Amino acid sequence: MSTQADSPRVALVTGGSGGIGRSVVERLAADGFAVAVHYAGNRARAEEVAERVTASGGQAVVVGGDVADETEMAAAFDATEAAFGGVDVVVNTAGIMILGPVESFDLEALDRMHRTNVRGSFVVAQLAARRVRRGGAIIGFSTSQTRLQHPGYAPYAASKAAVEALTLVLARELRGKDVTVNAVAPGPTATPLFLDGKDEQTVETLARLAPLERLGTPDDVAETVAFLAGPARWVNGQVLYVNGGIA
Repeated sequence: MSTQADSPRVALVTGGSGGIGRSVVERLAADGFAVAVHYAGNRARAEEVAERVTASGGQAVVVGGDVADETEMAAAFDATEAAFGGVDVVVNTAGIMILGPVESFDLEALDRMHRTNVRGSFVVAQLAARRVRRGGAIIGFSTSQTRLQHPGYAPYAASKAAVEALTLVLARELRGKDVTVNAVAPGPTATPLFLDGKDEQTVETLARLAPLERLGTPDDVAETVAFLAGPARWVNGQVLYVNGGIA
């Protein structure tokens, strides 16, 4: 078996077949990482992402599981370690967004979203805390809506505020392990998750919020993830707002 010294660094990216997740996978692979592309429901799409990586000369495997299920995610970590010998970076992009006002929000929808965004983030962070190798990084995903406070986003923003709290505390709990823990908080980003259900005028209005006067792209976010996964060893216990200057 190869050793860590003569093997590429290894990243497990949850939601790796989605909009931002796909860009993160491709960017980390371009930086030389061997990547485990995680999916929850669409294996074919994850396999497509992995094939793009391998076609470009990189290394990738596909792993599945419900992020909120600790047994399934432990198996995903096991599969990553079996393929590549260990895990150095975990990027948890997996999440769902359901919008609506607090007054009339469906509590079953709230439970479903919080199961993925809160429990799922905790399960992935817990496993990562146990299994990421020294010199590694754990990167969660929040949202700029925790600052923007737009009406309709309260249930979603609340779930992501929990990710921020988890990030800040876990970074300090891992003292002495040489593992950084940070979160990325994108602003309006042109992904299927963000664009779903929004009319053209709403999208244009949101695009104008940033001084740069455009929506973010998945590649913009992946650039920040790559920074935290690689050279940013002195950035720890932080939430990085990646939103073009909105807030």
